[in-house]
Order: sequence, then structure tokens, then C-alpha cells
Amino acid sequence: MPKIWTVLATIVVALGFSTAPGFAQSAPQPTSDDRILGQADAPITIFEFASLTCPHCADFDEHTLPKLKADWIDTGKARLIFRDFPLDPAAVRAATLARCAPPEQFYAFVDALFHTQATWAAGGKIDAALGKLAKVAGMSDDQFAACMKDEAAQKQVLNSRLEAEQQYKVESTPTFFINGVRVEGAQPYAEFEKVLNKAAPKS
Repeated sequence: MPKIWTVLATIVVALGFSTAPGFAQSAPQPTSDDRILGQADAPITIFEFASLTCPHCADFDEHTLPKLKADWIDTGKARLIFRDFPLDPAAVRAATLARCAPPEQFYAFVDALFHTQATWAAGGKIDAALGKLAKVAGMSDDQFAACMKDEAAQKQVLNSRLEAEQQYKVESTPTFFINGVRVEGAQPYAEFEKVLNKAAPKS
């Protein structure tokens, strides 16, 4: 596991991220690597920076996201883009596994990981627990083993956190950007609705 954080430090140097005060902050923009929940042309974009081992993120996934999905995402008014912000090696492993799933299964996988967080994140045998989830999702043992050895996928997950820290000043999870407006924490649906209503196109 420590190797993951060595890779993290290496990426900082390789990409030349600055940690100096006053580093420019901007709002995240969609990329070709993003997994999008909802219609690609939705007028409102919700970026979620989260760790799969974060209890507050799991709370958002269970209690707030279903309402957001029903009212805003499924209706074509907003789209959600999940960005990894792993807090620990277990989160890196889980996020890597989710990235190995077919794009159309990504959010179902993330949802399953959040709903079973207590069964895999707290124990010492993380890969064994994740392997069971992968098998339920239809991944073979060989595919799972290959995924866990995929250094490129791990670097993608780690780079997502670095970018969030250095470019968008994300310090905790979950952190959201709704059309550029920052929302921190697993806020109740009513708080998200206020920001979404302001961001909605005026007819």
C-alpha cells in the first residue's frame, strides 16, 4: 500500500503542481475520461469529489443523490460527474476497481461500493472483500487481479485528487461544484436544490 503514496508524490513532481499560496483556483471542466450520470448535454453540471471510504460521501449517495437523480438528473436538467478524491489506500483500490468496470456500469459500481462500505473499507483484507464485490458484478478473478495491478488506473485515481487539491482547493469530501458554485459536505437535498434552482436556465 505505501507504494501508492510514493506514486502520488511522484505525480506531484512530474506534473509540476505548485503548492505556493495564491495558486489560481478555477472550476472543474468535463474531460473525455469522465463518467457522466445523466444526459451529456444537460445545462447544469454537478462535479462530486469524493472518497469511497468517506462515510459522509456514502451518506450523500444513500440519502441525497436519489432525490437529485429523480428531480434533476433523470429529467435532463443536470448531469453528475464523479471525481475521485481518495483519502487512503483502501479508497484508491476501490476507485481503481470502479474505473475497471465498463463505463455504463461505473455509477452502479460506485453505488454498490458506498452501500457496502462498512463491509470492505474497515477490514484488513481489502482486496479479498473487493474481489467478492467484483465477482458479484460479473468480473472474473483474472480480471480483478489485472485491475488491481493496473498502475495506469491507479495513477489516474491519484491524479484526480492532486488536481482537485491544487487546482480547485478541495480539502475535504464530499465537495461539489454546481456550474462552478462550490458546495461542501453531504448537505441535505434542500441545500442542493437552492443552488440548482439558481443555476437553472431562466425561461
